[in-house]
Amino acid sequence: MPETDFFRGRRVLVTGHTGFKGAWLSLMLLRAGAELTGYALEPESDPNLYTLLHLEREMRSVIGDIRDSDSLMRVVSQAKPEIVLHLAAQPLVRESYRLPRDTFEINALGTVNLLECVRRSDAVRSFLNVTTDKVYRNDERNVAFRESDALGGYDPKKRRFVRRFDTPCPS
Repeated sequence: MPETDFFRGRRVLVTGHTGFKGAWLSLMLLRAGAELTGYALEPESDPNLYTLLHLEREMRSVIGDIRDSDSLMRVVSQAKPEIVLHLAAQPLVRESYRLPRDTFEINALGTVNLLECVRRSDAVRSFLNVTTDKVYRNDERNVAFRESDALGGYDPKKRRFVRRFDTPCPS
C-alpha cells in the first residue's frame, strides 16, 4: 500500500471527480485524510461510481464546467488547495471526432483555465495534470507506457479497430 499519510489534513482539489477515475481517486484521498474539494460536471450515467460511493457526503463537490474560468477561479480561491489533481477531460476518441471543438475547449482551454487559477493562487504547491496515453505509438508490447516512449499514436479513423472475438467496431 502506498504511503498515504502525506495527504492527511492537506487541502486537495480534484477536477473530474465525478468520473470513474476521479471517483476512485477521491475515495482514496478521503480515506487518506485529505480535505477534498471536487470540481466536475454532473456524472454522465445513472448509476455511477461517484453516487454509489456516496462521495457527495464526504467531500465538497462543486458541479461546474472546466471551461467556465470564473467559476473555477471562485472554487480555487475558496478551497485554497495545496495540491491540484487535474482529471477533467473529454477522453473519448470517437467523441472527439464527433465534437472536435468541444473536445479542444474542454481538454486544452480547460487545462489553461485551471493553470491560470493555479498561477494566481498562493496556496497551490503541487499540480498534477492527468492526460491520455493515446499520444504514444502503441507497438502492442503489453507494457505500461513511459514518458521516454516514442510518440505517434494512431488515428482511429484511419485504422480499423477489432473488438474481442474479431467483431468489427461500428464506424
